[in-house]
Amino acid sequence: MTRFRRYGDAGQAFPIYITVVGGLLFLTFAYFAVGQAAANRNGAQTAADAAALAAAQDRRDQLADAWVKDLLDPTKWQQILDGNAEGLGPSCWRAHQLAAQNDAQVAGRGCIPDGPLGFTVEVETNKSVGESIVPGTEQQKANATATAVIEPLCTFELPGDGGDENVLPALTCEDEVNWKLDPDDLDVLPKPEDLFDVHLAEPQANDE
Repeated sequence: MTRFRRYGDAGQAFPIYITVVGGLLFLTFAYFAVGQAAANRNGAQTAADAAALAAAQDRRDQLADAWVKDLLDPTKWQQILDGNAEGLGPSCWRAHQLAAQNDAQVAGRGCIPDGPLGFTVEVETNKSVGESIVPGTEQQKANATATAVIEPLCTFELPGDGGDENVLPALTCEDEVNWKLDPDDLDVLPKPEDLFDVHLAEPQANDE
């Protein structure tokens, strides 16, 4: 009788074992789905960061070209350093290009200027999270937004009344680097990265 009862207990435990194993498998697949979604979000943020930086870098290069063009007219320098140069072309094409290189596309609000010295870009991943035990993930894609800003690195002082108009102001740039510009010898000039820094804006804190 005792031996028969032992087998009976084992038979009763088997459904419990199956239930526990099934629950563990469900949790494993659920965690896997969460991991897939997190990886997709990280990929979207990487694409958004790259796209925003690319647009801002293109605008920086255009501003640097405008400064070189108006080098002999220092009265226009500050306007250019503030991002308000004449004849600037579009820069968001670079955002689309970098988003595509990171397996995403510009979507949602798109690529929009954030003042004269910045760009905000929203992207969506091309790939979805994929099939999982979580309903709807097979069509779910990740979105992310990033803002890149262009920061002028140089200052200068225009000559006062009676100053020599043929002498260009000296530029004082980051780390106290001084550029003494000679109108008769303009072979060596600051590069775009000497005039402007491009970086991602700090995410705004949520007060809610």
